[in-house]
Amino acid sequence: MPVVNPEKLIGLQRNADEVRNICILAHVDHGKTSLTDALIATNGIISPKLAGKIRYLDSRPDEQLRGITMESSAISLSFSLFRRSAPDASPVQKEYLINLIDSPGHIDFSSEVSTASRLCDGALVLVDAVEGVCSQTVTVLRQTWTEHLKPLLVINKVDRLITELKMSPGEAYTHLSKLLEQVNAVIGSFFQGERMEEDLQWRERVEERVAAAAAKEMERAERKATKGSVTEDSESVATSGTTSEFEEKDDEDLYFAPEKNNVIFSSAVDGWAFTVRQFASLYEKKLGIKRSVLEKVLWGDFYLEPKTKRVLGSKHLKGRALKPMFVQLVLDTIWAVYEATTGGDKGKGDPAMVEKITKSLSLTVPPHVLRSRDPRAIMTTVFSAWLALSTAVLVSVIEHLPAPPAAQASRLPALIDASPGSKHVDLMIREAMTNIKSSKDDPVVAYVSKMVAVPASEMPQNKRKGGGAMTGEEARDLARKKRAELEKAQAAVNGEALNGDLNGLTEALDESSLTDANGDNAIGEVEGDPEHLIGFARLYSGTLSVGDSVYVLPPKFSPAYPHTMPEPQKVVITGLYLLMGRGLESLTSVPAGVVFGIGGLEGHVLKSGTLCSQLEGAVNLAGVNMGSQPIVRVALEPVNPADLEKMIRGMKLLEQSDPCAQYEILESGEHVVLTAGELHLERCLKDLRERFAKCEIQAGEPIVPYRETIVSAAEMSPPKNRDLPRGTVIGITTSKQVTVRITVRPLPDAVTGFLLKNSGAIRRLYSERKEQEEGKIIMTTDGEDAGEQDEADEIAAADSGMLSLLDFRERLRSAFADVKGQGHIWADVVEKIAAFGPRRTGPNLLIDATEDGTCQRFLHELAEADKDKTDTKSSPDILTPRDFSDKISYAFQLSTAQGPMCHEPMQGVAVFLEFVTVSAPSDEESSAREKLGRLTGETIKTVRDAIRQGFMDWSPRLMLAMYSCEIQASTEVLGRVYNVLSRRRGRILTESLKEGMPFYLISSLLPVAESFGFSDEIRKRTSGAAQPQLVFSGFELLDEDPYWVPQTEEELEDFGEKGDRERVSRRYVDGVRGRKGLVVMGRKLVGDAEKQKTLKR
Repeated sequence: MPVVNPEKLIGLQRNADEVRNICILAHVDHGKTSLTDALIATNGIISPKLAGKIRYLDSRPDEQLRGITMESSAISLSFSLFRRSAPDASPVQKEYLINLIDSPGHIDFSSEVSTASRLCDGALVLVDAVEGVCSQTVTVLRQTWTEHLKPLLVINKVDRLITELKMSPGEAYTHLSKLLEQVNAVIGSFFQGERMEEDLQWRERVEERVAAAAAKEMERAERKATKGSVTEDSESVATSGTTSEFEEKDDEDLYFAPEKNNVIFSSAVDGWAFTVRQFASLYEKKLGIKRSVLEKVLWGDFYLEPKTKRVLGSKHLKGRALKPMFVQLVLDTIWAVYEATTGGDKGKGDPAMVEKITKSLSLTVPPHVLRSRDPRAIMTTVFSAWLALSTAVLVSVIEHLPAPPAAQASRLPALIDASPGSKHVDLMIREAMTNIKSSKDDPVVAYVSKMVAVPASEMPQNKRKGGGAMTGEEARDLARKKRAELEKAQAAVNGEALNGDLNGLTEALDESSLTDANGDNAIGEVEGDPEHLIGFARLYSGTLSVGDSVYVLPPKFSPAYPHTMPEPQKVVITGLYLLMGRGLESLTSVPAGVVFGIGGLEGHVLKSGTLCSQLEGAVNLAGVNMGSQPIVRVALEPVNPADLEKMIRGMKLLEQSDPCAQYEILESGEHVVLTAGELHLERCLKDLRERFAKCEIQAGEPIVPYRETIVSAAEMSPPKNRDLPRGTVIGITTSKQVTVRITVRPLPDAVTGFLLKNSGAIRRLYSERKEQEEGKIIMTTDGEDAGEQDEADEIAAADSGMLSLLDFRERLRSAFADVKGQGHIWADVVEKIAAFGPRRTGPNLLIDATEDGTCQRFLHELAEADKDKTDTKSSPDILTPRDFSDKISYAFQLSTAQGPMCHEPMQGVAVFLEFVTVSAPSDEESSAREKLGRLTGETIKTVRDAIRQGFMDWSPRLMLAMYSCEIQASTEVLGRVYNVLSRRRGRILTESLKEGMPFYLISSLLPVAESFGFSDEIRKRTSGAAQPQLVFSGFELLDEDPYWVPQTEEELEDFGEKGDRERVSRRYVDGVRGRKGLVVMGRKLVGDAEKQKTLKR
């Protein structure tokens, strides 16, 4: 296979209509990288014999070792195709450029899938023919739906139905039909959910129009206008709002169907694939049926009558036992090839049958292959000549997936409308992106989905120029260096390096430190190989060249306020690269519609960002939804304390280059890395040690998040203060000048769930309130303009999917109204909400129940809040409760951020502020401001302690972070899977047997705290027959009081006087308190005091 020159690929970028940007998405181990190998082999990059074995795009050593993809990689391929401009015209050869991105399938790296899908226009979705639709399959299908990608379905590993499950062609056809129905059911659920949401929005708009028409009619009636014109106009408005019907969308083109040629059947490991169209062209002349007709009847309940060669439907069978056409014409032939090549008693096939098949299919197999003793060599040769995998896949990609001009015209309007401040995007930018304009005068808009760390030695400018063969001296130098590295590695493994070996190693290293052809020291380059950050980007409009200056827009940039701090910075593009898997090729300029690498963004783009040539009216596309949020936190420290700076530098570099990893410094001074899971953590630690920090780093125990909450249990200890209701505390400062009464209550579950779901809306409402208070937004003096601005903000909130202030208030009010039996408690709570916590967005409420309104109401309009503030304005020389409102709110944030049990955040707690009294003595020497300064600390401490006391007055509970665990296992290992799950406190949710398959699908919940080492243990206990997929599913209540002590006679008999039987919740609480350095009740600091003496006498 001839190698494609990079210059040819660069030339193909100029014609956007002949470019395809695609990604390969699937569940883990469904064959993505093996399929990619077969496509790469068409360009001569690897040998076709190694396709499926070398896994070319898995360039990391740990990817090759584990056999899974951990990072999305891109490569550009060229593919030639003869196409006819008209049915009667002669075929003309066309060259196509295919930018292919291979993405991971493991749940820990689903953020890589999100970054890859944003850059592409189409997707190949792979499904294992045996395992079927798995958890990540649903995730990647949802990703294609939300990103508006056009998918192609590839049913891979069809060979397993033959070799493993020993299915007949008829059974395989039934199984494949059911598998196709499962995939279409997933797509249908997405469509139905979106349709219901649009229907609800349509009904709300109709109601608003009817209400507006009624209000207009009332207004005109009050003005006593002309009666006839009023009636006529109002009726027309009302009917225009009610008679417009809801437009149903056609979902016919959404589903996968082989007759539409959007389904490919393949076996990547055996190197074959086909579509229905291929077999229709094969049988067109033989059966005398047009190819267009055959395409429609080759899949489905259609049968071929043997004598007349007519196609029959299922109604016309008349009891005859005919095979479906797909079985008779397609599957029977494939099964026959497998039987002839690898079947038989000894698995060596039947040479006579092979010769017969090759003649009937008009295939030419080289004689040396036919004489081969390896049956697989004969099989792969026959299939590659008959049903080449690369041909079927790439032809389908070119014919059915859109080119950048068509894709951007359909995708980008919705993407731009969903961006922040979309109403203020420049029309010229919107038009250039939609119409993919690529001239020098058009605005440049590019999206950087992630940053990739590349060693300096792998950069194009540091590689050998011309790619020629090495000279003899260079080859000898390289051999000496490799031998020295090998000796060093062996000595490190064996741990027994003798003096002679060390001397030899030193001599080898001295000899290998010769200069290379460019005059650089080879060993020094390897040891001090710095990492460069390259942006993984897609250009939507304009032409980008090396040396151009563009603005880097931060993730929170809005074109409505382009100069808001931090103001976007202008950067100079230092390099453009063609992504070629394991290598890069330098470019001078890039046209619109191409996926490419970009240099010069280091320190300006953290994880993702938008590049734009102008600041006014720029569009911000940095809104990728990550599939999995980091949940596992680990504290790191260098083995050698002198390497602390190197470790911090490495962690910052890791945070930039990994889309999901985060770096934090805790209040205790610990350096913490947040990762998506255990496997992701291992990869991050390996990168830190070997690439970014290049020093030895030791990791502590994983830090698992918990939540603290309270419940109203049947058996609770009596209130601490019998004169007050449960949860009510009166706090008095040490100076006796401020008295606060608060009541703590558990929030209803429905309200807590609503607040958790809409935390983004709370955050946005808070930021808008803060900007208005600080005067960052220039308020217009004209009332009409201000009304238009408010209306625009409401529309922007609706477009972004977040609730506006009015909608949020109404839905929260309805959530409280649904609570049964506690209506009097939560009657007017929404109007009295003063703050959310912790971090002002959490699922806890501070409710101002004071008569005079001490705290500012959060869910009121700013004008109303200012009016309340001016109404209760008092003398500046007298301290009032309102002066302490911000101190009380701050104490609420502190207490909800660190609960009383183990200093973990609270959840589902409501704090009622009932009254605040200030009795400061009259002192002429000190002003009211000075008194307030002295009382600030006292007030915060008093309110915080009062909230914690009220919390402990109820029955406290710990909430555990939970993984949703899916395991596919055979009957033989089912008991072992249950054993491991039960020992780790897992809970089985469902267990279902896959129809027609000897596999059980087990769905369960597993605490994150018990999940470390779970995957390895499952694999060991089941000998690799079961592979779990862990997805974070939220927090779940552990219904067990950590501080419970036995009181009744039965409890004392069962648990003893001390109740010292280990309680799981107490173990968790004590573990967190011990890690944080808090006092652990019942733990001895000194075991035997007399043995602690160090003095001699």
